[in-house]
Formats: sequence, structure tokens, C-alpha cells
Amino acid sequence: MHLSQPKRASWLKTLHTWHWISSALCLVGMLLFAITGFTLNHAAQIESRAAVKLQEEQFPPTLLSRLDQAEAAQGNQPQSASLHPLPSEVTNWLNQTWQVAANAQTAEWSPEEIYLSLPRPGGDAWVRIDRDSGQVEYELTDRGWIAYFNDLHKGRHSGLVWSWFLDIFAAGSLVFCVTGLFILALHAAHRPLVWPVTALGLVIPLLLALLFIH
Repeated sequence: MHLSQPKRASWLKTLHTWHWISSALCLVGMLLFAITGFTLNHAAQIESRAAVKLQEEQFPPTLLSRLDQAEAAQGNQPQSASLHPLPSEVTNWLNQTWQVAANAQTAEWSPEEIYLSLPRPGGDAWVRIDRDSGQVEYELTDRGWIAYFNDLHKGRHSGLVWSWFLDIFAAGSLVFCVTGLFILALHAAHRPLVWPVTALGLVIPLLLALLFIH
């Protein structure tokens, strides 16, 4: 890049500022994604045992009646299946009994039972309410910390706020890379290996993809 010395110094100062700020903001995230990229790539070799915990309780009769009232308020036919949230009294009971956060979840309603799926990073969970007997089952599956961070890497069942974080992190990483590229360009005249090494970063993965991925 052919710039006068004052303009070059000004550009370098600005680029370095943006570069170090974006790198500082993205440092921990980059480490997380680099490590989980490795664990995801070797998922078959890194085995994890799932810990499954099943608990049962008896549903209060008043809450069973509340379920019938909620279904009637939805206008559903008694013999039909439907999808809609649980009443607040039921979600409060689940939270108090098993610390289950089900406020914004949609359950599957049928004449025999109500089934609530509760997927989560690094595991799974579900609640089943038997509408005849009032028996409630809660199963929690935990696949460990590696599975947890792998799912965060993929954004799997991690919620809206984490999705926003991934978008912001991607933007910050882009700023880090682009400012780094411009800094390389400004130093390229005095560092002859800048562009050959940069080109290798493009050519190597491109050749690997063309030659070994079918």
C-alpha cells in the first residue's frame, strides 16, 4: 500500500487499535471454539458416558383439573392431540419440584398424557404427565462438560441470547481478521514473506478440499 508516511502512521494506529480491541474481546471465545473444534473433530475417539436420572412424583389433583381447564380454554377436542404451553401453576410446580424451567416451552397434549421435551446443551430432558393416574416422570440426561461445550460451539439448544452472542462474536472475529489483513498489507513492503505465507493459508485448505473431500 503506497501511502505517505503521516497517513501510513495514522492508518497503522487506527488498525492496531481495532485489532487489539477485537482480539481482546474475542480471545476467550476463540480459545473455546478452537478447543471444541478439536473435540468435535475427534468426537468418535472422545467417548462420554451419559448419566441418566429418572425421578417420579404424584401430581396434585388440583393441578390435574387445571390441565383440563387449560385444554378447554384452548378450544381443543378431548380426543385430539395438540401443542401449547403448560399453565403457569403447572410450570411453577415443576420448577419447585425439580428446578425445571418450562415457562416458554410448548408441550405435546394428548388425551392420555402430556409430554414436554426439554433439550439442553450437553444433554437432554423430558417431563411426562399421565393424565389418568397423575404420575409425573422427569428424566434428565447429562453427557458431560465436553458435550456441553461442543453444543455451545454448534449453538445447539442454547437459546436466543447465546445465538446473539455467536453473531456478535462472528462480527468481532471478522474485524480481527480484516484489520490483521490490512496491517499485513501495510508491512508487506518490508516483509517479503507476507503474501506468500498468506496465500498458503488459502491454497492449503483449498487443495485439501479438492483432493481429499469427495
